[in-house]
Order: sequence, then structure tokens, then C-alpha cells
Amino acid sequence: MTGFDPAFLNELKAKNNLIDVVAGYVSLEKKGNNYWACCPFHHEKTPSFSVNASDQFYHCFGCGVSGDVIRFVQEMESVEFMDAIKILADRVKMTVPDSNFDTEELMRKRKQKETMLKIMLSSAKFYRNNLYGGRADKHVEYLTRRKIQPSTIKKFGFGASLDFRSLPQYLLDSGFRREDILAAGVCAEGKNNTLYDFQAERLVIPIINQFDEVIAFGGRLLENKDFAKYKNTQETMLFNKRKVLYNINLLKKLKKAQPIHNVIVVEGYMDAITVYQAGFYNVVACMGTSLTPDQARLIKRFTENILISFDGDSAGQAADMRGIDIFRQENLNVKIVPIDGGKDPDEVIKNYGAEKYKECLDRAMPIVDYRLYTLDKRFDLDKPEEKRSFVSESLKIIQGEREATVREELVRNLSRKTGLSVTALTTDLNNTKAEPSSFLPAEEKQEKFLKEPAWTKNIPNNVVAASRFILAAKLFGMDYAKDYRLKEDFALNDVHRQLVEYINDCERAGEKVRPSHIFELVDESDDELNVILDLYSEDKLLGADAQAYFRDCLDIFETYRKKIEMHVVQERLRHSANEAEQKELLRKLTELTSALKK
Repeated sequence: MTGFDPAFLNELKAKNNLIDVVAGYVSLEKKGNNYWACCPFHHEKTPSFSVNASDQFYHCFGCGVSGDVIRFVQEMESVEFMDAIKILADRVKMTVPDSNFDTEELMRKRKQKETMLKIMLSSAKFYRNNLYGGRADKHVEYLTRRKIQPSTIKKFGFGASLDFRSLPQYLLDSGFRREDILAAGVCAEGKNNTLYDFQAERLVIPIINQFDEVIAFGGRLLENKDFAKYKNTQETMLFNKRKVLYNINLLKKLKKAQPIHNVIVVEGYMDAITVYQAGFYNVVACMGTSLTPDQARLIKRFTENILISFDGDSAGQAADMRGIDIFRQENLNVKIVPIDGGKDPDEVIKNYGAEKYKECLDRAMPIVDYRLYTLDKRFDLDKPEEKRSFVSESLKIIQGEREATVREELVRNLSRKTGLSVTALTTDLNNTKAEPSSFLPAEEKQEKFLKEPAWTKNIPNNVVAASRFILAAKLFGMDYAKDYRLKEDFALNDVHRQLVEYINDCERAGEKVRPSHIFELVDESDDELNVILDLYSEDKLLGADAQAYFRDCLDIFETYRKKIEMHVVQERLRHSANEAEQKELLRKLTELTSALKK
């Protein structure tokens, strides 16, 4: 549900022709009925990104992305649905109406948010002017000592807080209300209800979101005092540190200029700034917290490949492990960057140069290899007792690897390292219980499992293929499929269910089924949707053979449905103690058996 009048969305899409919008980002070439380009979402030399002019949707045969014009803008600009709507509306000079979900309270919050953003921007400019105003010697000295270049200082908007009182006075003099200044988090309340600068006397770094909006500040203390060295704005309506990544705004600009193969994730904004200055522009930092699912989903808009580059100490390594599971849940490919000696990326680059850090990145390794790598550093293999402990712990890690070929390779590596035979290690491995690889609490694992309905498992491949072909034929209006009506229980999974509901709703209302509308209902990154779209994009729905196969698919699916129904009836019969119910179930069973024989 979008909350907008469908008529508004239809007009918005009609005025923003997908071909014109896509052509604003990539060079299109017409071939046949479609337009083609090198995909803007992954690196490729041969065009596999197809744009369908008549049905107004795109699909990449290389990376599998699909969508309509709204989805395309979301992905290219790395924005949410509402912001994509605003971008498209501005493009064609349309006014965005209030959504159906807008209430007086929501409109009040929206206005307050706009005011807070103005306060944050004014504060950022105030801090910046302080830094360049000739009175911030300590701040400039610190930046020089940290080897932060002038161009970097400007790009990241560094600023300076000189005292406790001047910022609140400046904001009040600018006409902002006291309650809004406090709500924005730039100032706090002290004794006698006086306002003071929350980042007082610190080097100040603006925290900017993907829309180039200042939403918070990070402050770095310049002298050793009884205060925290680093200090972020407290959480506000604008700033939720679990949902924010530092440098996401510049990562978005990078994506517009070139495909992003991977993203480096570091722990703090100073690490991110140093890494960026060293020429690694594909870097973001979490905000002093463990990695969160929200941050993982944010990164997923830019790439599926993650390099976690936390500190080399034990705390950093533990954070690496937690991050891996969070990224894995989002189906992202994760590797960990090994940094020895307890150093962080900032120290490596400052002391040894960018090339040394690149060597670390090049050595990034998958989770199982990294666990073995860190384990190796804990034991002295020259001591028999420690060597036995090392082997035991290593086998637990190896047993958790799902691929048999990888397990075999790891056992050979362990054999070379310890001098023990592959045969002996393999025997012990077969008697070893895998080390838990997930940091999810047990109750979360159980909840995740319970969300996966059992009836979607172990469906025969020919039944899945038949369901996909039937849905594709209905979705793209094939003549041979027009008279077939999808049953409500047709769906094998969530994607199929959403397509069935959309197609049936259109047919009941006498409206045309428009494939481009499905991207408002289904996540375009879902592999199942992409398989269905491929049937159309590869012309597999056309011709006499396709028509004959459609009839076969109906038979295949109907047979499967009746077998499932028969199984349900048999189970009910087995547990029924009511004679009348038993008779009815036996009648139904006979009817189903007869239908299956036909």
C-alpha cells in the first residue's frame, strides 16, 4: 500500500516515461521492441539491461534487477519510495498530494522535521565558519597532526565549537525556537535552564544522510578531560544511529558515477575519513554501535559485496563476527579484512600508507577462513596441549562449513599446518559437532524458522515451473491464457500469492493487467520474480509450443493441487472420531481419487 490515490501514481508514471528517465542515467540502444544498455547496477561490458517501452519495466539478465520507473529512481538515487515520488514529481512539475495516511499529527511532525533540518544546517555552517575564522587554532592543529588534508576538511564539512554559549545564542538570534533547538539535539539544557552547545569545544563533524541533509554531529575532544573522547548527537526525530551510516551521502554520489563492486565498512567516522582520503571512496562507518539490519539493508542498495574492516583487537574481531551474521541475513556476500597488531584502518594508512591498506583489503577472507585465521593467533603450536586445543577448535569451525569441497580443502590446510594426517583429521571431523556460526539468540532463530511455512518446502520442480509459466502468461496477457481464472489458493510462495491477487483484482474490475504495476507489490530483487520476468523477456511465452505447454502446466498444477488436497483429507480422516465426518471425508477421498485417475 502506497497511501496515494492510484490515479496520481498512474499519471506520474505516464508523464515520466521510463525510456526517458533511464536515458538520463545511461545510454540506451533500441533493438527490436526493447531498449538495451550496460546495467547501471553492476559492472559489465556487454549490455544485458533491457527496458520494455510498451509495458514500462526494466530487467537485467546479468544481475537480475527489475522494476518500474519509481523503482528505477529509488535504486539509482538510493532513496525510499516517497523520495522517489518527489524526484519524479519535480521532474514533470507535478504536485505531490498528501497521502491517504497523512493525519494532522503526521503533518505536524513533518513540519517539525523541516524546522529541525534548518537548525542542523545553520549549526553546520556556524561550526564551519568558526573553523575558518582564525580562532580555532587547537582544532586546526589537531587536523594537521592527524594529516587531514584541506580538501578533505572541506568535503566532509569539518567545523569547530569554540565554547558553550555562542551556538545557542546564534540559533536563538536566527529566530529558531528554544524547544526546536533542543529537539534537534544541537544544544542541551544546563543549570538555570540555560542552553549550551552539546558539542562544546570539540572538533565537529557533520553526519549527513543519503539526501545530503545534516541530521547530527560527531564531536572529537581536543584535550584530555573527564569527558568522552568522541560524542555524537543524541537520538532525535532526524537521527537514529542504528539506521545511519557515515559517508552514505558520498557513497551515493559515487554510485552515480560508476558501479560499486563492494563497500568497505569501518567502525568510526575518523576511520572512514582517512580511508576515503587514501583513495578508497567506497567506505562507510557505523555510528559507534554494532552493525544493525537497518544498516545492512541500506548498504544493500549499493552493492551485495561487503568488506568489514574493523579494528584488529579482540573487540573489533568480535564485532566482525556479529556483522557477518547480520549481512548474511540480508543475502549479502561478506568478507573480513584482516588487520594485525590491534591496529585500525586509520593507523595502517597513517603509518604504512594506502598501499599497505590495499594489501589488507586484497587479503579479505570469508567467515570460515577468518575464524581459523584468528584462532591460529591464540595458540602456540609448539606446545602439544595448545596444539591439540587448536586442532579441536579448528575442526568445530570446519564442520560448520556447508560445502564438502571447502571442508576438504580446509582439512588439507590444517594437515599442512599441524603435520597431522588428512585421514586422522577427517575421522575426527566426522565425530565433531559444528560450532554455532550464528549470533542470533535462540528465540530469534525459532521465530525466523516459524515464519517459513512448511507447505512451501519440497515442492516438485515441475510444479514450480508450471506455476511460473502460468503466472507469466497471465501477467503478460497471452491470448491462450485469457480464459483461465487463477484460483486464490494457486500460490506456492509469497511472490506467487501477490501476483495472483493483483491479476485477479484487475480481472474482477475489468482493468488491464499492467506488468509495471507489480513492482509496487513485489520486491524487484526477489529471485522468484526475476525468473518469471525472464520467461517474457526471453520470448518463451510466444508460439504454438508455448500454448501447448500452458495446457500441460495447467494439468501439472491441478494434479499437484489434488494430491495435496487428498493428503489433507487423509490426515483429517485418520484423526476423525465423528462417524458423519468420516463418511463425508471418504466421499471426498473417492472423488479426488477418481479425478486424479483422469
